[in-house]
Amino acid sequence: MELLNINNLYTIAQDDHDKKILKGLNLVINEGEIHVIMGPNGSGKSTLANTIFNSYRYLKTDGKIVFDNNDITNEKTDVIARLGLFMSFQSPLELPGVSQTNMFKAITKKDIFSLQKDVKAKMSDLNIDYDYIKRDFNVGFSGGEKKKNEILQMMLLNPKLVILDETDSGLDVDAIKVVTNGIKMYKTENNAALIITHSTKILEGLDVDYVHVLVDGKIIKTGDLSLAYEIEKEGYQKYLNENNN
Repeated sequence: MELLNINNLYTIAQDDHDKKILKGLNLVINEGEIHVIMGPNGSGKSTLANTIFNSYRYLKTDGKIVFDNNDITNEKTDVIARLGLFMSFQSPLELPGVSQTNMFKAITKKDIFSLQKDVKAKMSDLNIDYDYIKRDFNVGFSGGEKKKNEILQMMLLNPKLVILDETDSGLDVDAIKVVTNGIKMYKTENNAALIITHSTKILEGLDVDYVHVLVDGKIIKTGDLSLAYEIEKEGYQKYLNENNN
């Protein structure tokens, strides 16, 4: 079953209407699939993730986004999230004064006893110290701890589709393994994942279905996992040259 369908998507920067970013992007993700997007800096990868969630920073000038049979092209971000979309950020925010427990209680709507049991089990699975639950949300966390916390939220919410925007950026090998294991535990035949990355480390052990190369706002090449390893070895120059011809 089709989960996400992005058709002929064009966007510009909200603060600079002359800055065209996505230029006719098309992407279809079905249930049970893992898709990977790779591309040089400035190609539009994070813009795509934020545009799906209708970020105020970008303006859609053409195209349509349908998620789980719902047209979300111009939907509000909170509504999109409640439909079952989740996004892990490159730089997760800190929320002083908001405890981890209260944040998780708010997003899951669970009673405190069920929540504590669920959180404790999932933190154990992810090798996260349970004492973190006593702290304010992401406050004083290292970069790796924040990224692990994003994966913990993903597992607690169990969304239909996750978008991981360079979640592996800046992580050491052990932290990347935690993130990858979290994706493995989350993934079923009824949900899907879109992983935006520059590295193949996060992909090791994952059953990746498609790798897409995004250059200058368009997907110009799609292949299997071998495409990711080719890019890691040879870079993007071949695809940049093809796009300029």
